Amino acid sequence: MRLSLRRLALWLGFAIVFGIAAVAILAPWITPHDPFLQNLEGRMIPPSWFEGGQPDHLLGTDQLGRDYFSRLIYGARISMLIGLLVVVCSGLIGTTLGVMGGFFGGRIDNIVMFIITCRLSLPLILVALTVVAFVGSSLTVVVLTLGLLLWERFAVVARTTTMQVRTLDYIAAAWAAGSSRAHILLREVLPNIAHHLIVVATLEMALAILLEAALSFLGLGVPPPLPSWGLMIAEAKDYMYFSPWVIMVPGAALFVLVLGINLLGDGLRDRLGAARDA
Repeated sequence: MRLSLRRLALWLGFAIVFGIAAVAILAPWITPHDPFLQNLEGRMIPPSWFEGGQPDHLLGTDQLGRDYFSRLIYGARISMLIGLLVVVCSGLIGTTLGVMGGFFGGRIDNIVMFIITCRLSLPLILVALTVVAFVGSSLTVVVLTLGLLLWERFAVVARTTTMQVRTLDYIAAAWAAGSSRAHILLREVLPNIAHHLIVVATLEMALAILLEAALSFLGLGVPPPLPSWGLMIAEAKDYMYFSPWVIMVPGAALFVLVLGINLLGDGLRDRLGAARDA
């Protein structure tokens, strides 16, 4: 029963992430309206199943008369794009530092641990707010800021797992065969720690999406008129008491996406761990 529930959670997470990713990719072809087109005469139209709703606006319109369903779909593109780019950026930094420290040890490992400790001593959200406030808010700035702040889990996991595998027999065999350090790192060490890093990547992707939403909610994330889910929540907070759906719709979408990513990460951890043990 427990195994079947874990398998169900894995497939549910995969279905959620794959579905939202497909919607994000196909956004230009499946959105019924232009997400940036304003119509002040049609502001705050409720969803179609509410009284006063219109069939051509499935989720209604926002305070500027823009179609909410179209903006929600395009918001998925922003969230998925930020999550992927941040994971790539932070993964490259953290994995490089962790593998170097775990493989070489000694002084290099001490330097890597000092860098990790310095990063862990920084308050993540406050540093992100400060950087974005000084540099200015844009998609590029948000991605670079989060990517340069979310690498420590990759570094810690890569360092620990590299220290475990560097003493195994196949590493000694590669040394005996005359393989170079670069060959051993790229062809022997990295493939055997990749399953751990994949799980970290899913967790960091969910965290990056939530942090972007928090920054956008505070007005320091993705700038308008880009339809970020966090920005949609921020714009809707002034209307939540009279039209609660304007904040519930992007909030529910954000919850479902993060839930799906976490379920996928937990499922991959169980499956990949079992495969390695076998």
